[in-house]
Amino acid sequence: MTDDNARMNTPKFLYFDLGKVLVDFSIERMVDQIAEAAGTEPDRVREVLFRGELQRQVETGAISTDEFYEAFCRRTRTRAAPERLLAAFNEIFELNLDVVPVVAQLAAAGWPMGILSNTGEAHWQYCVERFRMLTDGPFSVHVRSYEVGAMKPDAAIFRAAAERAGVEPREIFYTDDMPGHVEGARAAGFDAVTYTSTPELVAQLRKRGVRFNY
Repeated sequence: MTDDNARMNTPKFLYFDLGKVLVDFSIERMVDQIAEAAGTEPDRVREVLFRGELQRQVETGAISTDEFYEAFCRRTRTRAAPERLLAAFNEIFELNLDVVPVVAQLAAAGWPMGILSNTGEAHWQYCVERFRMLTDGPFSVHVRSYEVGAMKPDAAIFRAAAERAGVEPREIFYTDDMPGHVEGARAAGFDAVTYTSTPELVAQLRKRGVRFNY
């Protein structure tokens, strides 16, 4: 199913992905910063975080931030100061300024919205402390993989999102930059589209009868 063939029913709830939709981030920057902080090679950081699935353990809530630190140090045989390593891990995010006015106008028009994200506790806390709109603004529901214990595209996280939104899956519009996550959302019954640009997101919302001043 393509975005053009998605259902055009007007949704009752709007979910946004966090990374690469509401905020931008750089994995390469994170890897390089951690490597510098730990005094090791970027390839070693990638191996431990991704091929060793340490990042996945963080994002499913299988390990805490403190356990992540200890596991990283043990596997890399390094021992950077915890605050320095955590800063290197976290300081990779910037607000997607293109989408901010869209979210603001959707909120002004009364559309209920939430964030549905694969994220770990440390990244989430950094983002909400830096970008207050994520928690003090228009988003009434936050569904985080580390809290749910499941990551997109696992059906469990979409079931949790529908339950927290208080509507049927078919009444939810969702946008994510990852096509595989979009397919997972659709399989769970959501009306989901791939985020490619803010103008395209606005066009997709308007196709579904979402009225707002933008």
